[in-house]
Amino acid sequence: MKMKSVVPALGLILLLSGAPAFAEDEGKTIAAKSGETVDVMPVYGASKCRSTLVAPPEVEVLQGPPEVKLSVREDMVTPTNCREKIKGGFVVATIGQVKQPTEGKLTFRVKYKTKDGTRQIGHVYKVSLFP
Repeated sequence: MKMKSVVPALGLILLLSGAPAFAEDEGKTIAAKSGETVDVMPVYGASKCRSTLVAPPEVEVLQGPPEVKLSVREDMVTPTNCREKIKGGFVVATIGQVKQPTEGKLTFRVKYKTKDGTRQIGHVYKVSLFP
């Protein structure tokens, strides 16, 4: 196979391999009613299926509807590609009083204190709230 035909093929493969990641991010949605509590996502710090956390993860809301409060519930979680549970938790959304249907964007970051230092990861969810 000639080098000229390999380069375009590699470019196409790289382009297509990135597409599912964008589609996955667009699908993050929280739909809830007044007074509900919803598990949003697991949080943990792991290396070789062992916890690297030195403190429970923390969550900070950067932007979102005032009816939504986020917290971290400490729990044992199973990291991706691991069999055993490790110390971590779940980001939990608690919905306050909703007077009329509301839609918006929730932007937050999770802070991890690990053996290697402090790390943070941002997340964006679409939010649909109902009375």
